[in-house]
Amino acid sequence: MSLLHVTGLCKSFGANRAVDEVGFDIDAGEMLALIGPNGAGKSTVFNLLNGQLRADSGSIRLGHDNLSGKTPRDIFRLGVGRSFQVAETFGSLSVIENVQLALLAADRKLFSLWQPAAGYKRPQAMQLLQQVGMTALAERQCSMLAYGDVKRVELAIALASGPRLMLMDEPTAGMAPQERVALMELVRTWASERRLAVLFTEHSMDVVFGFADRIVVMARGKVIAQGTPAEVRRDQQVQAVYFGGGPIFGVDEPCASSR
Repeated sequence: MSLLHVTGLCKSFGANRAVDEVGFDIDAGEMLALIGPNGAGKSTVFNLLNGQLRADSGSIRLGHDNLSGKTPRDIFRLGVGRSFQVAETFGSLSVIENVQLALLAADRKLFSLWQPAAGYKRPQAMQLLQQVGMTALAERQCSMLAYGDVKRVELAIALASGPRLMLMDEPTAGMAPQERVALMELVRTWASERRLAVLFTEHSMDVVFGFADRIVVMARGKVIAQGTPAEVRRDQQVQAVYFGGGPIFGVDEPCASSR
C-alpha cells in the first residue's frame, strides 16, 4: 500500500479549473517530483495536500488517514511536513532557537510557559542541526545566515515533527548549483534512511531528473504524464509542453546527478 494515495483531486476558482482529476501515489522512501509550466496547478495541489485549500472533490489518504477536509494543523500532526519556496524562519532568533520552537510546536507546547523555549530539548535540536550540517552555526541569528544555510535550517525545522511525508516547494530556489546538489543529496539520504516520502516541485530540471525516483507532469490542471525520469524524458507530450517538441536534456544525455 502506498503511503500517500491521491485520486480524482479537483479544485476550481470560479470558471477556472486549476486541478482537474489529479491522481498519483507515493511510497515510503520515494522521491516524487511534481513538475509543469507556470499555471499548471502544482501549487494548488500542494495547498490541497497541506490543507490550506479544500478540494471540491477527490480523495487524499496518508496511510490509513483521510486528509481531505482537515486543517493544516491536523495534517501536520498526522505526519506531513512542508518547506516553502521562500525559506521561513524567525530572523531575530538563533538557529537552534528556531528548531527548538519547532520541537515545542510538535509537542503541542508552543504556548506553554512552564519552561523557557531556550532550554527546551536542546540535545534533540542539536541532533537535527547535525543532520543538516548546521551545528557550527547553532547560536547565530538566522538573519545573518547565507540563503543556502537558511534553507538547511528550514529543513531541520520541518524534520522536527518526525514527518512521514515531506512536501517541498522549490527546495533549491535561489541556491547555487553546488548547493542544490548538496541539499538534494541530503534529502535523498533522509528518504532512504527514514523511509520518508518526499513530494517536491522544482523548476531546475537537473534537480528533477537527477534526484526524483518518479516524476508527475502537469499542464493546465491535468496530469499529462508520470513515470520514471527516463520515461518522462522520452514522452512526446511532455517534450511538446516544455520545448515545443524538442527533447528534455536529449534522450540519451545524462542528467546532472550524483546517482
